[in-house]
Amino acid sequence: MSMTDPIADMLTRIRNANRVGKRETKIPFSALKLNVLKVLKQSGFIEDYELTLEEGHGVIRCRLKYGPDGERVIRSIQRVSKPGRRVYRGATDLAKVVNGMGVAVVSTPLGVLSDDEARRRNVGGEVLCEVW
Repeated sequence: MSMTDPIADMLTRIRNANRVGKRETKIPFSALKLNVLKVLKQSGFIEDYELTLEEGHGVIRCRLKYGPDGERVIRSIQRVSKPGRRVYRGATDLAKVVNGMGVAVVSTPLGVLSDDEARRRNVGGEVLCEVW
């Protein structure tokens, strides 16, 4: 089976692991996924991630983040732009996610950025996902 949307697959892996309270999940490597995880870490939604090699394939080990009482940091993680329906926004059209409590991950000409950073740099792009 070929994967048509690797980003959606990554978000689903994170969502599922988060739902059952797992500490980490494994994600097949791609540079784009690594950049999305970088934004999620900078925004405080995941603890960390590391690239490892398993059976000759790159695997990203993503460590999820929970509060002091085990409460979930990620309440919702959703794909916005999909292969069948791409969603692009200009810098001024990037809405705040849940009144600024969440983050939209945007693929821009300057790289993968959070919605805040994209607005700051006045650059738009494809809205990959939203997390809050």
